[in-house]
Amino acid sequence: MGKNIEDLLAEMLRNPSGIRFADACRVATHHFGAPRTKGSSHHVWKMPWPGDPRVNLQRGEGGKAKAYQVRQLIQAIARLLQEKKP
Repeated sequence: MGKNIEDLLAEMLRNPSGIRFADACRVATHHFGAPRTKGSSHHVWKMPWPGDPRVNLQRGEGGKAKAYQVRQLIQAIARLLQEKKP
């Protein structure tokens, strides 16, 4: 069985360049729902706010997600969690 979302997020914080593309997609889908675009090389999620940070993931070398995109995903999750606080 794969890692849970919290473990993957912790791994993303520790090492954004070592995250598998499929795992990054799982985390993004958990937080933002199904991607609105995934027909090309990019998987794009709709954000509940206009502008940045946006979530756009692309497979990099060796099946890994691109590190800068993983960092953007982390920023988007942080904003989402901050906005959900009462």
